[in-house]
Amino acid sequence: MILSLLTAVAIYAHPIHLSVTEITYSEKDKALQIASRIFIDDLELSLQNELKDDELNILNPENGSTTDKLVSAYVLNHLKMKVDNKSQTLKYLGHEVEDVAIICYIEIPNIKKFKAIEVMNNVIMETHSDQSNLVHFTYKDKVKSVRLVKEKTAEVFTL
Repeated sequence: MILSLLTAVAIYAHPIHLSVTEITYSEKDKALQIASRIFIDDLELSLQNELKDDELNILNPENGSTTDKLVSAYVLNHLKMKVDNKSQTLKYLGHEVEDVAIICYIEIPNIKKFKAIEVMNNVIMETHSDQSNLVHFTYKDKVKSVRLVKEKTAEVFTL
């Protein structure tokens, strides 16, 4: 469904700016598993602005860089998490391209027990003032969702 929404938006000249981040706690792996879907053109424009390189192509970078290197540096700078008020190190696992979006896979390992998780997501907000970042948090089959915007880039999910 999310992919259908992203594809439909892209067909109509991409009138909204949106990302979708899904965070799931895996009891088996004792980890927070994260998948973040971002429009490729928005991410590329943000990176072009940040790196001051109008020719940058994130899917075919030059000068020895890689898509993972560019995307991980950007995403890990704009997506932050705290578990029980302790800042966490996010581990970028890789990406895949799906139609007009890039999906970034991230993990926070060694999370055994927690009562709250704070998510800060300001992806693309420096480029598009109308950017919305949807965050879905799943714990034991219960989903909580929030829409983050420029005026409110963080949310605390409690169990």
